[in-house]
Amino acid sequence: MNSIDAGSTIHDMIRNMQVHILTAQYTQCWPEWQDLNYVPAYNKLYYIVDGEGWLEIDGREYWPKPGQLFLMPAHTLQSYSAINDNAFRKYWCHFTAPAGELDFFQWLQMPHCYEGLDQEMMMRLFRQLTEAHREVSLTARLQEKALLLTILSQLLERATPRIHSKHTQEMERLTAIQHYIETHLHEEVTLESMAAHLHLHPNYFIKYFKKHFGLSPLKYVSRKKMEKAKQLLKTTSLSIKEIAAHIGFDDANHFSKTFRREIGYSPSEYRTRI
Repeated sequence: MNSIDAGSTIHDMIRNMQVHILTAQYTQCWPEWQDLNYVPAYNKLYYIVDGEGWLEIDGREYWPKPGQLFLMPAHTLQSYSAINDNAFRKYWCHFTAPAGELDFFQWLQMPHCYEGLDQEMMMRLFRQLTEAHREVSLTARLQEKALLLTILSQLLERATPRIHSKHTQEMERLTAIQHYIETHLHEEVTLESMAAHLHLHPNYFIKYFKKHFGLSPLKYVSRKKMEKAKQLLKTTSLSIKEIAAHIGFDDANHFSKTFRREIGYSPSEYRTRI
């Protein structure tokens, strides 16, 4: 798969990804702490503060050290246990991150162990995450999501994600959809033309597309057209009419109304502000 196309697909997955925090705590593990060969339906983060223990993730063994952060993806075979009385003290979080029909971390091959992180920053982020999770206010629900996404961004900064080998074929189909849309933004992209490109019935294509991208095909096309328009407004001196034509609008007024509805500014206002 073309790495640029794959990167674009991952980008769109992140945009549509949702995070749901099931629990976030700071605990001292007990000497009997153990569970072997189980497959959780949620992702897990362990940030090790001190102590000792053992993990096995997808057949690979680890003996975590203080300051290391572990990502244990959903639907992956896992085991853990204490190895002596000096069991871990750790921050930990269970969460889901749906991106289409799968969890985001099911799509990707990512390292399980992260080290060299800013320990002061990570301790602060996890402490704030656990505090927000304990609160019952509406603002706390937003804060815990923001904090988890900040932690996950640290992981993505340290490892370029690759599409998991189990899902390469499916990702190639999704990338083909994206590539078709990207290369036809200059014209009217219809539901029928997109479905025909993948040899799918339009009704099935709508369900398939929404399941993976989180929105309807035509809404996605409109978003991509507006992204292209923003790029042209920022980087060229093309007129509004010329930009409208570049993204398949015959009527500049229709383009301007659509742009204002999607972006919140008219094209001229957007160009001036940028």
